[in-house]
Amino acid sequence: MSKKILIVLGHPDVTSFCAALADAYEEGAKGAGHLVRRISLGELRFDPVLHKGYAEIQPLEHDLLDAQEAIMRSDHLVFVYPVWWGGPPALLKGFFDRMFLPGFAFRFREGSSTSWERLLSKRTARLLVTMDTPPWYYRLVYRMPGHNQMKRTILEFCGIKPVSVSDFGPVKGSSLDKRSKWLEDARALGRDAR
Repeated sequence: MSKKILIVLGHPDVTSFCAALADAYEEGAKGAGHLVRRISLGELRFDPVLHKGYAEIQPLEHDLLDAQEAIMRSDHLVFVYPVWWGGPPALLKGFFDRMFLPGFAFRFREGSSTSWERLLSKRTARLLVTMDTPPWYYRLVYRMPGHNQMKRTILEFCGIKPVSVSDFGPVKGSSLDKRSKWLEDARALGRDAR
């Protein structure tokens, strides 16, 4: 059964290895008959800064409204990004800050800050994450702060699950053969819409 897949390239550089992973995933998914839409955050026009926090919601730019609509139409979300300083790039974090708002992504129940409705449920997600740290070191020593943030405190908080993670690293110093294998891995995930 085909799925509606949204790929979000969270690396600001659309010529990065992350972009190549997104290309490979998209190629595999389309080849298997899935419907694919792609958003490259580096090409969108929006202010990623919450100037007044959540005390005053900034009107969403057209590109963010379009992204919200794409998320609502999707069954499966794929976020492709690097780990920088232990977490996702500021542009991707700003995308969530601005767009995953109360009423769209979640809604707290009356009088509670620990009980909420998850408004993006019935969707799954895959994180394709590059890093220069060896993935085992990121997991055992740093305890995966960026993965926990993306998976638990953003996506699952809003009802998106399961959220699966694929690590690709260390990218720095990796061979052409290794990168080719990673691209094939991403292509296979796309074929299976995982």
